[in-house]
Amino acid sequence: MTAPPPRPSGQFLQAFDPQAQQAALLALSDRFRALTDPADLAFAAAEILATTFGVSRAGYGTIDPAAETITVERDWNAPGIASLAGVLHFRDYGSYIDDLKRGETAVVDDARLDPRTAQTAAALEAISARSFVNMPVTEQGGFVALLYLNHEHARAWSDAELGFIREVADRTRDAVERRRAEDELRRLNTILSQEVKQRTVERDALWEASPDLLSVSSLEGRFLEINPAWQAVLGWTLDELKSHPFADFIHPDDVAATGEAMGTLVDGGSVFDFTNRYRHKDGDFRWLNWNAVPRGDLIYAVVRDVTEAREQQDTLHRTEEALRQAQKMEAVGQLTGGLAHDFNNLLAGISGSLEMIHMRLAQGRSADVERYLSAAQNATKRAASLTHRLLAFSRRQTLSPTVIEVNKLVSGMEELVRRSMGPAIEVEIVTSAGLWNSCIDANQLENALLNLCINARDAMPEGGKLTIETANRWLDERAGRERDLPPGQYISLCVSDTGTGMAKSVIDRAFDPFYTTKPIGQGTGLGLSMVYGFARQSDGQVRIYSEVGQGTLVCIYLPRHLGEGVPETPEAQRAAPEQARDGETVLVVDDEPTVRMLVVDALNDLGYVAIEAGDGAAGLKVLQSDARIDLLITDVGLPAGMNGRQLADAGRTARPGLKVLFITGYAENAVLSHGHLDPGMHVLTKPFAMDMLADRIRGLITA
Repeated sequence: MTAPPPRPSGQFLQAFDPQAQQAALLALSDRFRALTDPADLAFAAAEILATTFGVSRAGYGTIDPAAETITVERDWNAPGIASLAGVLHFRDYGSYIDDLKRGETAVVDDARLDPRTAQTAAALEAISARSFVNMPVTEQGGFVALLYLNHEHARAWSDAELGFIREVADRTRDAVERRRAEDELRRLNTILSQEVKQRTVERDALWEASPDLLSVSSLEGRFLEINPAWQAVLGWTLDELKSHPFADFIHPDDVAATGEAMGTLVDGGSVFDFTNRYRHKDGDFRWLNWNAVPRGDLIYAVVRDVTEAREQQDTLHRTEEALRQAQKMEAVGQLTGGLAHDFNNLLAGISGSLEMIHMRLAQGRSADVERYLSAAQNATKRAASLTHRLLAFSRRQTLSPTVIEVNKLVSGMEELVRRSMGPAIEVEIVTSAGLWNSCIDANQLENALLNLCINARDAMPEGGKLTIETANRWLDERAGRERDLPPGQYISLCVSDTGTGMAKSVIDRAFDPFYTTKPIGQGTGLGLSMVYGFARQSDGQVRIYSEVGQGTLVCIYLPRHLGEGVPETPEAQRAAPEQARDGETVLVVDDEPTVRMLVVDALNDLGYVAIEAGDGAAGLKVLQSDARIDLLITDVGLPAGMNGRQLADAGRTARPGLKVLFITGYAENAVLSHGHLDPGMHVLTKPFAMDMLADRIRGLITA
């Protein structure tokens, strides 16, 4: 670009008075203090510059560097000089915009002579700007505004004048930006105030309308502010709640836990999902769930009334337990026919052996008596084992996960499974060597296994083969996704059959509660849904693989337990029964004469004095007499209106500390308070071995 020409000769240069400069700057400061609008500040600066230098025009405008335009809102003009207010394009008046973009001041003494403006001099003279100074104003390195001075005649601009113009430009820029910042701050403060006011209105509306219980409390445990929902939920007025400490409303059983939660808040910690009970004004208690955070000396809390949810949860638990028990009893019913046949066989073996013993003894032949006795005892033990297994399976009990060896559980179930399948179904058990342990509820797994076996049996009405198989499974990402399980180590318990199989539509609904394909009256549809629920509750899964006409495979996947295994329990050698001492006396109460006879004979053989009674009333007469009684042995299910537990309690009224041994054929009995017995009371389940009875009697009497 052509450089600007040398400054004109001295006839163009006007003297600049320093005193006038100082006076102008003072006037500028006075004007700035009195003005607030940025446009007024810019106009004041332009006016002072114009009058100080005696030029035709002065102004301040904002720049658009990309469009190369200046926007002038207002400028100062000498009499007869037109305003430039509006938008002007720099290129219409020369090439000096390039200097301005570089941050350089454009100084033109005579537009006709300056190469930057020579070709556009006429346009400049038309706007009374034959001579001018354009001083760029920059912010953060950018060209944002322009302070300009125009004169209709050619004139020279001294360095002193340019320095003064720069001083005024800088002061104007600072003042304008300060005013703009102040205006923006005032605007933001106004907006913020309006928003705060609006938010306060909204917060107050939420506070009043919220169904949640909102509170602000002290660290000392008192409400400072609470919303109306507290009164709606608890019945107390807000003043009543604020006039008492928390502890006055908390359920006694929840005081300690609430104190711990308060301690956490006092120490600066937050408390989430904490639940306790608050007393309603009518005396009942409501369950409240708390989420609270400390802020300084205050505690802010959002509390929700979860009483209805807790009651629904309790109802759901009771319903689930009832469904579980109904499903168990359905399975028991499925087993009844096969077990009745097996018990008849066992009873035939016992009865036949006893008849043969009777015949041999009548004939004076004793050689085969031992063999018949052994056969009868073996049949009795097998019947007892089946009975205990069936009763243990059908009784109600809470889920109790323990570390178990699944192979042992399957082996223990084998006889019950085989007998329930019937002669037309072949049963094969394939257990994996080195099978991992799993931490699950053993009774629920037995329940699941038996249900799968019963389903398999029903799918093979013409007979077939049932296979129970265990294995270790290491599932990677892909295998885990296929089974809806996280990758890891699992054990599988699979039951397969060669039965009718299932269509895909049946498999898709197989785990739905109450869904069954069996005829009405032959199934509740609870079996597979309970198996599925048990597996999921144990962090496992169930999968069904089936083809119509080919059979079905159902696999339960259970997580491996990586902790300690199941300790081995060595079988203790049973010592010879200990004899009675010093006339020790036992009262035996049982309505079954055979059982009573056997117990009394065993006691007599051990040297005890045995007293018999056939029902509770007769037994109580003995207990209320002066006879020596060291131990009461009583059946639980006695007739004539007094059961064994009632007899024991009545006997202890007359004989405090009386030792009691209950003998019962039930796996669990309500009269025994579901296993919760007083000290000195024990239970022995029928049938029992006589040496076990002797050991239990000796242990109770000497305890």
